[in-house]
Amino acid sequence: MIKRDIENSILERLFMGKVLLIFGPRQVGKTTLIKKIGELSGVSYLYLNGDEPDIRSELKNASSGLLKNLFGKHQLILIDEAQRIENIGLTIKLAFDTLPNVQIIATGSSSFELANVANEPLTGRKIEYHLFPFSITELIEANGLLNEKRLLSQRLIYGSYPDVVNNPGEEIQLLNQLTNSYLYKDLFALDGIKKNSLFENLAKALALQLGQEVSYSELSKLLGVDKNTIEKYLNLMEQAFIIFRLPALNRNVRNEIKKGKKYYFYDNGVRNSILADFNSLELRTDKGSLWENYLISERWKTYSYQALYGHRYFWRTTQQQEIDYIEERDAKMYAFEFKWDSSKKARIPLTFSNAYPNHEFEFVHSDNYLKFLGVEYN
Repeated sequence: MIKRDIENSILERLFMGKVLLIFGPRQVGKTTLIKKIGELSGVSYLYLNGDEPDIRSELKNASSGLLKNLFGKHQLILIDEAQRIENIGLTIKLAFDTLPNVQIIATGSSSFELANVANEPLTGRKIEYHLFPFSITELIEANGLLNEKRLLSQRLIYGSYPDVVNNPGEEIQLLNQLTNSYLYKDLFALDGIKKNSLFENLAKALALQLGQEVSYSELSKLLGVDKNTIEKYLNLMEQAFIIFRLPALNRNVRNEIKKGKKYYFYDNGVRNSILADFNSLELRTDKGSLWENYLISERWKTYSYQALYGHRYFWRTTQQQEIDYIEERDAKMYAFEFKWDSSKKARIPLTFSNAYPNHEFEFVHSDNYLKFLGVEYN
């Protein structure tokens, strides 16, 4: 079993007076993680699955007495797929307030559902975690540095969802099942979301524009819906952990792009499955985009798991000067340019250097990417 980066942090937070919420997409390993936490906790635990109708019924409008009877002598309560349970935020708050010796961990496969029902009732009572497909640090710890370096091209094509990593040879079948059966499930379950095909076509359009600036107006014309609908659906796709947004940095330079944004996929394999393109890296015309998506999504995991602070951007001017990725911490800019081929040249634009003199610049390529991803090696 591959150890998750947030495992130790969760164990350290047990019985510290907070409800622990774990968000993440379906099939990313939340159930496996919380059951392992239960085994490692050293206390008696109870696992409750929100997908089961009787569990939903019991927890829907539970009283403190019912919760006490339901939990029994168990000290650790694991509520999986909590977003499926009506009023779960109020139920967890009631348990927190009336059963102080009980630790609750709840998972949700869609942040917009669990966060919306839990935010107000659990204000000041919760700590949130996010779980993603396997990170490179998790895979290196499990498989070794050399093996993971050898598998880099595989990760760029098939990604790192647990089932995909653990079942070599079945990657395409598993990814197609994931995108067809699970990826949009939470979105389609929402009231008022009728056009399933719109999500699929929007995801395909984003996949084709990977690493490029996205225009709501252009997507609106392409898909035949208004800009407000495009923006709404993109927000929902973000909240369902399919994509994430990188805004443009605009502060000092007159001709900087003002309201630009790029969208990236949390997993390369999902992106390639949406396009039905699993060609090897050597045959790809989008190798640069895959490389950029991989690096930024892995860096995203590092930021989340290590609770790092800072702002993240890309930078571009109307004259097409560009920097792939920028982090701002403590009033300093850290600029990164991504290229697969280490023999190519990468320079920071003079316009950026003059506008942001307090900066560092790094060229990240296939020979030195591990440092960028927080992997220590000799």
